[in-house]
Amino acid sequence: MKRLSEERTKILFEKLAKYIGPNIKQLIERPDAIYCFREQKDRVYYVSEPILKMATTIHPDNLISVGTCFGKFTKSGKFKLHITALNYLAPYAQCKIWIKSSAEQQFLYGNNVSKAGLGRISENCEKYQGVVVFSMSDLPLGFGVAARSTTECKSADPLAVVCFHQSDIGEYIRSEEDLL
Repeated sequence: MKRLSEERTKILFEKLAKYIGPNIKQLIERPDAIYCFREQKDRVYYVSEPILKMATTIHPDNLISVGTCFGKFTKSGKFKLHITALNYLAPYAQCKIWIKSSAEQQFLYGNNVSKAGLGRISENCEKYQGVVVFSMSDLPLGFGVAARSTTECKSADPLAVVCFHQSDIGEYIRSEEDLL
């Protein structure tokens, strides 16, 4: 596993900042250990430094992965978050959307969230900001992008889209081969 280049680190942190803002520091400097990001075959892994030191004893050809896969770099150089990062990003999310139980299944099938399915939304959520989508019982369901700001949501049509779908926990079943 290799360190991310400066350019790729910048792209990764910009993507993470879209969802968790300045809380990236809390993600890296945790009380239990210092964590870092490493890359292998265009995939980015989140791993603690003690585990990373142990992994150096394994030959790189025999190493499949270490840590949690946060996402991958596309061939065009963009970073795509995987659903496996959800449990790490959800506690630090700045903008959150809670959806009604009647809309959960539609979101988990890959559909956008409409105003009719919106339960609550964080204050000061801006248009096109990254959001973490929760059920009404505070279970993180996935990632999205706010299609409307908090103030626009209040006066929106019930069929208007308030959150564009990015990723959801249903991907564990739909795309399990690709999530490594």
